[in-house]
Amino acid sequence: MADVKIRNLDELTYEAYRQRAEEQGISLEEELRRALKENLFKERQGWADYLMEQHRKFREQHGELPESWPGIREDRDTRG
Repeated sequence: MADVKIRNLDELTYEAYRQRAEEQGISLEEELRRALKENLFKERQGWADYLMEQHRKFREQHGELPESWPGIREDRDTRG
């Protein structure tokens, strides 16, 4: 695992996370670790939501694409 040192963190941010950690009965380090993971998850979820919306629009515009496996299987079977 990697170690990270954060310099020049403003007092308001530090105190807010310290209080959140204290309220949950965990260390400040654990609270910051959770916050970083949560932020990354939200970012990835945003991308997933965007892609799903694009997929929905594509299907709405072009309809459902046919399955490709029957043609692939037929081609494979003809080759022996």
